[in-house]
Amino acid sequence: MKCSFHIRQLNGPFDDPGLYVRLIREGRALMFDLGFTTSLTPRDILKISDIFVSHTHVDHFIGFDTILRISLRKETPLRLYGPRGFIDCVEGKLRSYTWNIIEDYPLEIHVSEVDGPVIRKAVFSAANSFRCMNRGSEPFNGILLKESFFSVMSTVLDHQIPCLAFSLEEDFHINIDKSRLVNMNLPVGPWLGDLKRAIREKRTNSKFSIEKEVYAYPDVHDVARITRGQKISYVVDAVGNKDNMDKIISLVRGSDVLYIETFFLDEDRDRACERYHLTAKEAGIIAREAGVRRFEALHFSSKYMKISERLLEEAEREFKDKN
Repeated sequence: MKCSFHIRQLNGPFDDPGLYVRLIREGRALMFDLGFTTSLTPRDILKISDIFVSHTHVDHFIGFDTILRISLRKETPLRLYGPRGFIDCVEGKLRSYTWNIIEDYPLEIHVSEVDGPVIRKAVFSAANSFRCMNRGSEPFNGILLKESFFSVMSTVLDHQIPCLAFSLEEDFHINIDKSRLVNMNLPVGPWLGDLKRAIREKRTNSKFSIEKEVYAYPDVHDVARITRGQKISYVVDAVGNKDNMDKIISLVRGSDVLYIETFFLDEDRDRACERYHLTAKEAGIIAREAGVRRFEALHFSSKYMKISERLLEEAEREFKDKN
């Protein structure tokens, strides 16, 4: 399956976790968590439209300032999503700076926080010196973001504080049949992007200009082949109790790739419970029970710096266990 999402881990397994997800051919990107972001270029940062923050412990949120600094002249809104209390955390970050000469800057920061059955919203605008403007709330049904070809789902986990897990799923994937293009004597070109958008948006009355000829939607629709969409999931910082594990399995089921913390070894599960983290064994069980195609272990405790392979082996062993 060709990918619509190009995923890059920002840091190593002992460093701050986070994913940078480029939307292929869309000219934009998503981020999951905001630890250290020094591996991102300004060009990378300016492509970011939406940032999904699991919680605001320092290793998941310290990179906010870098994103803010680069984005001040961004023309389109920067949208952030987090758990209960997230709006206050963003406001606290913004209030730590002086904003007396930015009225002509275009940046707007749209913030959403999941609080049980509702999602609360606020906007911080440079034109208003980033003062908080409450935008009310609406029911939360598990969907944080729904766009023309993908959605981001979330569930609230227990990390002693609310912590969000995320799943990014493409509705379906559109492949172009190049042999059919040749048979129909049609060229590769920008019109194929227009066709894909028309298919996703069900605009069956669309027309396409191809080498000075105009084609109707039914004339060219058959060059496209519809296949299963790509799904990736991101899970960090959650105690491995039954409620959390059930929620995670439901959210990530069928993922092509599951990025999941393996913070402790199972022999240290008492410590894992005290610190509200998953063990490698629990991560492997989740990946197996959810039927994911592949999992990527991340977010290791520094106590395993010299034996990191044991975390990977433990998670992999549970993932492959058929009993």
